[in-house]
Amino acid sequence: MLLYQKIKDDILNNRLPVGRPLRQTELSDRYGVSRIPIRDALLRLKADGWLVPHGKAGHIIPDLNWQEAEDIFLMRLDLEPRLFDYAFDKINKVNIECAAQLIEKLDNTQLTLLEKGELNWDFHKELYFPADRPVLYKTVQSLNQQYARYLGFQYGPMGYKQHSQNEHVELLRFIELNDKKSAMCLLNQHIKDAGQLLVTYLKSIK
Repeated sequence: MLLYQKIKDDILNNRLPVGRPLRQTELSDRYGVSRIPIRDALLRLKADGWLVPHGKAGHIIPDLNWQEAEDIFLMRLDLEPRLFDYAFDKINKVNIECAAQLIEKLDNTQLTLLEKGELNWDFHKELYFPADRPVLYKTVQSLNQQYARYLGFQYGPMGYKQHSQNEHVELLRFIELNDKKSAMCLLNQHIKDAGQLLVTYLKSIK
């Protein structure tokens, strides 16, 4: 596992403190590497929305909150269906086969939260990348990377994983049937329902 992924995994599993400055020297000792790769990993995590600046050159892990979750899912709700619309007629047999394999991999109960998040994005990526709209794709990818911080709630206490998987299977079926209208409708509902449930859950525990 890359250093960047190790730190993400520790953030997802609450092994690094939320709201306390992350010191490069402490992280260097923790992961057994020099400060240079630590610095590079922290900068990448900040760019992906997993860290926020603190002080002159520091970083902290921000609290998970319903407002951020709502902003992210509303942006996803606007942008992802647009990207899927551009991609739909270009999705080929190889994309469908790869997406089906990723659904199967997501059923593995031994996966870490980080692996689940990465596989979830990989599934959607197979359906979006054919759009050949790099700027829009990059924005959607960034939103999904930020949203992955919240997967611990969805796959844990919210118990939403199986519902999400069922919708993945149904979405792929609509694509195979070339039923664009149903596929677009399902993707909208897929993003909206998960986002609204997450926001409601986060409000209940604040």
